[in-house]
Amino acid sequence: MQGDRKLRVGQAIQQEISDMLRKNLKDPRIGFVTVTRVIMSADLKHAKVYTSIMGEEADKKKTLQGLNRAKGFIRREIARRLNLRYTPDIIFFMDETMEKAAYMDRLFKKIEQEKEHEAPAEEDEPGIKHEPS
Repeated sequence: MQGDRKLRVGQAIQQEISDMLRKNLKDPRIGFVTVTRVIMSADLKHAKVYTSIMGEEADKKKTLQGLNRAKGFIRREIARRLNLRYTPDIIFFMDETMEKAAYMDRLFKKIEQEKEHEAPAEEDEPGIKHEPS
């Protein structure tokens, strides 16, 4: 039962922060951000907010700084919008899952290309390979 509540509260916070990012936060440091997930502590007093941030590494750091500067505003808005006993402390993290997935995809494509460029062995009869002389 407690796990369901953690999940529901995390999803509600994710939705509200996403909404705030679209409509309310005007900090020029905050670039294109997507909230990918929110993980709540067991007592619902802490929320780890994972974000996917587009751009160069310097832009990502600036965006994360802007989000951390806006934590007070975000926390107050969550308190106002959601009926929670405690308003959780928010900690922002960069979610690098998408970058890692893209990297793995590039590796798999490179391996596939290398396999395509390998010369197939000559075969006279099916299943019989001849060694080069």
